[in-house]
Amino acid sequence: MGGPVADDGREPRADDGRESGPHDAGGRAAHWRREAAAWHNRFIMLLDRSPVPIAIADTEGVVSGVNPPFAALWGLRPGQLRDRRLLDLFDPQDHDRLWRLAEALRTGRRSRYPLRVRWQGAGGACGTGQLTVEPVGGDTQTAPALLVTLREEEPPRACLDPPRGVELGEREAAVLALVASGATTAAIARALDLTVDGVNYHLGRLARRLQAPNRAALVARAYVLGLLEPGSWPPRARVHDQERD
Repeated sequence: MGGPVADDGREPRADDGRESGPHDAGGRAAHWRREAAAWHNRFIMLLDRSPVPIAIADTEGVVSGVNPPFAALWGLRPGQLRDRRLLDLFDPQDHDRLWRLAEALRTGRRSRYPLRVRWQGAGGACGTGQLTVEPVGGDTQTAPALLVTLREEEPPRACLDPPRGVELGEREAAVLALVASGATTAAIARALDLTVDGVNYHLGRLARRLQAPNRAALVARAYVLGLLEPGSWPPRARVHDQERD
């Protein structure tokens, strides 16, 4: 037997709030996608309007986005810092704290982690300040993002000239040569039987000694200072002393 019929002769649709099939589920998914996109756009707008230098990175320290005040430290536009590594931009002043931060991220601990840093910015000016790294989002299936904020401690000042007569240990020389060849951090770690954190430690130490803000500057200064042999490929660094690892 047929069910109730509306005045116009058609059967009425179920309109009692009950879920009736895949079409409704697809509609809900589309709704939540729109909501997520709207919140993402609001977040980006707030990020851009903040006067505080802010960056978003993954747990490997690779930048996915920054706001204009952050990019302005290097005289760049925000998109020009995408896919750069934070350790290519900043020189941590406390490597023990950096190691503890890396261990905390590896084990999934959530907190705010302050880290004093230096950097060489626009026009060769050097700045000092405190980065605060905070894991946000993510769940048991996905890694969190890192919300990175910078508090400048004093106005940028002129950097000192790169030191002359820098001497490299054996391990430093090997890392520098591989960086000059274009090897990634992971490739350097495999080639030298180091951890990624170990490679980053040596890179940070080299960047601090040569006062280089990124890998390109590190390689260029190494050639200028005679630490890399000109005309040699693959690159070869000059070892001046034995380094104890």
